[in-house]
Amino acid sequence: MTDDLRKRCFDPVVDERTRVLVLGSLPGEKSLAAQQYYANRQNKFWLLMSEVLGVELVPLAYAARLRTLLAHGVGLWDVVAEAHRPGSLDSAIRNRDDNDLPALLARHPSIHAIAFNGGTAARLGLKILNGQAQCYRIFNLPSSSPAYTLPYAAKRDAWLALRLGLGVVDGLNREP
Repeated sequence: MTDDLRKRCFDPVVDERTRVLVLGSLPGEKSLAAQQYYANRQNKFWLLMSEVLGVELVPLAYAARLRTLLAHGVGLWDVVAEAHRPGSLDSAIRNRDDNDLPALLARHPSIHAIAFNGGTAARLGLKILNGQAQCYRIFNLPSSSPAYTLPYAAKRDAWLALRLGLGVVDGLNREP
């Protein structure tokens, strides 16, 4: 394998207000090229989070999207720190180094829920967390990736469960 196949994740997007940490597996080619989480326009992440938060994220500039997530208590990161992967498919991830999720969670005690964006993120993330997963509300969500062909409405219905983690009841944002 050549070095150009070694992919590295982005820095975590978290602050003292973060209550729910959304974890993907590893950014895809388009995201890496743009240096932005979920930059592939076919990926439904920003649309799904718009529905969860009740805020239109898609038309916003990237920095404004991140600020809006943080303002609503949502953080972003990936379970894989670095790996060899030709293309963007999770199934092609090899020789991975994982992120230190327990250390990040220890530095941010306001996080009480973890949402895994897709099966690979959940499988690897739960393994990394080991026994610590029971300390958090866990949401295993269908991948927002276009490679996961579940209809959008089904993805949306599953992702709306994040409102519980954010304390959103009847459209009102309340601390859990």
